[in-house]
Amino acid sequence: MFESAIGAVKQFDPESEAIQKTALDYIDGYYSGDAARMQRAVHPELAKRIVKVDPTTGKSTLEQLDAGTLVEITRSGGGKIPENLRQEEISILDRYRDAAVVKIVANDWIDFLEMAKVDGAWKIINVLWALKPKPSEAAR
Repeated sequence: MFESAIGAVKQFDPESEAIQKTALDYIDGYYSGDAARMQRAVHPELAKRIVKVDPTTGKSTLEQLDAGTLVEITRSGGGKIPENLRQEEISILDRYRDAAVVKIVANDWIDFLEMAKVDGAWKIINVLWALKPKPSEAAR
């Protein structure tokens, strides 16, 4: 599903289409174990981060993956699931010239992608992500 928060009237916009394609390479690449798609989507200096809270101390820590690690996790099938079980709602939240922010609602997490147009192609530069609560946590 593709939704743009940029305007109410949907017109063909080649830049939005290119941003969506990059987001799909990222999420579908991960879900299908296609390392080439993942590598095509991410900038070599990508930083993917999540804030985790230690339940015993309440202290937050920042965990980070780089592009190479993410590509290797993808190659090894770390996110591989059948197509009929995938969730991948993509929304372009904002774009200004050669910078964009995209949200992906996936199966167990939400990604906020910061993209930039680099050498004519949209690349994911940063990802901040958060796990969705498990059903038992959501009821709290």
